[in-house]
Amino acid sequence: MADGQSPAVRIVAFDVFGTVVDWHGSIAREVDALGLGVDAAGFARAWRAGYRPAMARVMAGELGWTRIDDLHRMILDDVLVEFGVTGLDEAGRRDLNRAWHRLDPWPDSVEGLTRIKTRHTICTLSNGNLGLLANMAKRAALPWDCILSAEVFRAYKPDPSTYLGVADVFDVSPGEVMLAAAHQDDLDAARECGLQTAYVERRDEFGADRPKDVSPDPANAVHAKDIVDLAKQLGC
Repeated sequence: MADGQSPAVRIVAFDVFGTVVDWHGSIAREVDALGLGVDAAGFARAWRAGYRPAMARVMAGELGWTRIDDLHRMILDDVLVEFGVTGLDEAGRRDLNRAWHRLDPWPDSVEGLTRIKTRHTICTLSNGNLGLLANMAKRAALPWDCILSAEVFRAYKPDPSTYLGVADVFDVSPGEVMLAAAHQDDLDAARECGLQTAYVERRDEFGADRPKDVSPDPANAVHAKDIVDLAKQLGC
């Protein structure tokens, strides 16, 4: 490697929720199908909005280690109250909570991941728990070489142990790992740990009526329109 050049990428780790799978559209469709009489898109966004505060309680030590499945259920119970839903029994709540295991991939995800896999090792780096990620991958045909999760490291992103943990698992330097994500804060934290970063545009992550700003950030090594475009830029 010449002076000043980044090392070759050996591992491409992917954020999952929003980057690889369409959580908003998937959750909204499941909520709508239940006929709860609520704004399904707003319900999905409200459920997701509880995600960071719940993780913060774990990382602050207010809660012991808690899997995302269990945090999702805690948030769901609150959101059902917020939206005035009273007709969903315990079995229905359990099944709705597992909707996060059934998220649909973005249309480009499987093709893009399959192409990147031909030249790189691909893995998840998600706050989702292992069972959730495995079930999602099975259903959506996501071709991971390895599933890594906050559950493995007992820490949620953006804790440095998650990003550095990927390099440790594969016995490579942090600079040989690239994080691909649709969230600039995730990428910022990864770069602080020495990882290379790729931004994946997901303008409609929160729904077509709530478009995200997907402006390029020159700090990222790659800015991709989608995962197929990322594959092309990585020479796959």
